[in-house]
Amino acid sequence: MNLFAILSNVGFPDILDILLISIVSYHLFIWFWGTKAFKALIGIVLLSGVFILAKSWGLFLTTWVFQILWQVFVILLIILFQKEIRQMLERFNPLKTMGMKHDKISNGWIPEFSDWAFDAAVKRIGAVVIFERTDLVSDLVTRGIPMECEPQPEILNSIFYKQSPLHDGAILLSAGKITKVSCYLPLSTREDLPQEWGTRHRAALGLSEQCNAWVLVISEERGEVSFAFDNQVKKIKDTKELSFLLETEVLNEKGPDMNMRQVVLSWFTKRYKTKAAVFGLVFILWLVFAGQQNFEKKIDLPLDYRNVPEGLVVSSPAMAGISLTCRGLRKDISLLTKDNMMSSLDLSSAKRGKSSYNITKANLTLPNDRIDIVNIIPARIEIFVEKASKQDIKDKPSTSS
Repeated sequence: MNLFAILSNVGFPDILDILLISIVSYHLFIWFWGTKAFKALIGIVLLSGVFILAKSWGLFLTTWVFQILWQVFVILLIILFQKEIRQMLERFNPLKTMGMKHDKISNGWIPEFSDWAFDAAVKRIGAVVIFERTDLVSDLVTRGIPMECEPQPEILNSIFYKQSPLHDGAILLSAGKITKVSCYLPLSTREDLPQEWGTRHRAALGLSEQCNAWVLVISEERGEVSFAFDNQVKKIKDTKELSFLLETEVLNEKGPDMNMRQVVLSWFTKRYKTKAAVFGLVFILWLVFAGQQNFEKKIDLPLDYRNVPEGLVVSSPAMAGISLTCRGLRKDISLLTKDNMMSSLDLSSAKRGKSSYNITKANLTLPNDRIDIVNIIPARIEIFVEKASKQDIKDKPSTSS
């Protein structure tokens, strides 16, 4: 396969195809990273690679077994990971970008909340606070007692007081109000976490791995305030930083105001290594399958006259050309050029005057027989032949029999 020839015929649909699959693959990677479903996703990719190799190498039994078991395997995955699949489909919900949003959240409680968080850290009061954003959290947490109130320091102290029956677990904030208390979160299964992290940090990180919620953790042992979000944990220095994050990142989905240039630039610079790796893998996969894709290509060729009878000359058209639409596998069509194709018209039976000839595949010389000719324009050509003048005979190249 000539990769240069394939790349030289890459068009806008191909670029759009690669970009769309890269975007989908990137978001799947981000959403499933660190979850049990991610390990299954890696297994699917590896099994798919084995299936592709087995099919390309002609391994009949392996290909047959994979084809039989693949449908059953997909059904099992849907049953086992229905929660993750439902969350993924919810993230694709177009209503979130069409005005179907919650009312604007009142941020008046943020300064008092920030002061309470660091005051609790100084007093070594452990706490976990979930800030729900666009992804629903209720399906990811267990237990939980319904409650509806403002996150005021007095209420938070009464919840996380060590003798309180509600202190064990996390509280859930949605639209700036406490909606549940004493919630239990899924623990992260990552093995690269610091040993000093306790259950609170692992639970906060575990929830952030499965949704876009931000989880505030107040460490009882070290007196630190941290935020778990986007598969990472960030330590908060002071109340000013906490208030800023709550206002600009957690409760404001749009984030800081940015012009179009900054938005586009941030899309390319944020996690650029992961995005580049995903794009590279998708591009390599596209190259592997591109050669087997049905492809069409248009080529303009000059029409040569051959076997013109002695004493005659073609007066019109002196130079004719045709336009071909060729179809076949991309690996074959990409190699087509004017240099390895030829079109000619046999005029051995031509007589003086006007004659019409059909242009068919028989008039073409192609590199191989795997190429189909979809269309020829013009499909019929009129040739005017007249008696050659002395100058025409003089300029006519001699041919040997």
